[in-house]
Amino acid sequence: MRLQRSGVIAGLAYLVIGLAWIWITEPPLYLIAWLFVVAVVGSYIPGEANQVSLARAYLAVPALAYATSGRLGLLAVVVAVAGLTDLVDGTVARRFGGPTQFGGALDPVVDGVFMGALCIGLAFGGFIPLWLALVVIARYLLPALGGGVLIALGRRPELRHTLTGQVSTTLILVLVGGICLFRGLNQDASGLLNAAEVVIPIATLATFIHLGFHLRRPVVVGIP
Repeated sequence: MRLQRSGVIAGLAYLVIGLAWIWITEPPLYLIAWLFVVAVVGSYIPGEANQVSLARAYLAVPALAYATSGRLGLLAVVVAVAGLTDLVDGTVARRFGGPTQFGGALDPVVDGVFMGALCIGLAFGGFIPLWLALVVIARYLLPALGGGVLIALGRRPELRHTLTGQVSTTLILVLVGGICLFRGLNQDASGLLNAAEVVIPIATLATFIHLGFHLRRPVVVGIP
């Protein structure tokens, strides 16, 4: 592995923005370390599209800070920005040489990091049940572990998005982001929370079932 020009430039830009945010908001100091960890790792990751995807790993810091502190209006903005990067990274990949296997593997990892930080923060803040946060974490963690097991067994899966995976990620972002927005505006979010408690587990189960069918194939494995 060697340093990548795009990774170093993007990492410096993200760090400047992140440190400016830290200077303004003064979040817990342990969150600063995460920014530097992502910047160091990201400096070795090639490709402009992958750097766009990494934005969600950086956004995990304000997501966790705002969720635990109850600043849900600002948290809704962070979720919206994260959703935008999820839409844009594919377009950037097609513009700069097309999607890659590595990019396909990186995308669900950073999704899981962001959504895990967001939902754990909301759970500890008392805004969503802890069990729902754990379902969201499992939604991203288990497929990643499954892919790792396949690679360890000598298989080389073809990583690509599945329809159920994309739909479940969108539903999680919309429902959880909506809860944040409604709570931030002092509106009743109970309806959205009730919907999330039903829709997110069903969407997660559908994703696992779909991935299970892909696992039966000799080569191709879907990713969320």
